[in-house]
Amino acid sequence: MRLSPPLKQVLVRELIGESLREERMSQGKTLREVSQGARVSLGYLSEVERGQKEASSELLAAICAALDVPLSVILNLVSEKMAAHEQLTQRVAALPTIHDTVAQAAA
Repeated sequence: MRLSPPLKQVLVRELIGESLREERMSQGKTLREVSQGARVSLGYLSEVERGQKEASSELLAAICAALDVPLSVILNLVSEKMAAHEQLTQRVAALPTIHDTVAQAAA
């Protein structure tokens, strides 16, 4: 039985930021190192990683170059995460609500 509304919509910029941060951390690199390599301010890179700023394709390419990872790899991770979220959202939406359950019991 579902008690709460369906899951919130996930934003692509949040998934991009999450994927970039995961890659940076897996490499043991700091925000400062990547920001210098990408020639972007540390604060802006941090906002991109937290999904607060939507990075241009040029900036994404620069960040990926600083991480020495192809942009296609990051975009593939984002695609997989989005697909997983969409599947979960569909499953949650298919669950009966309390209202449905009470209506069925009353019938």
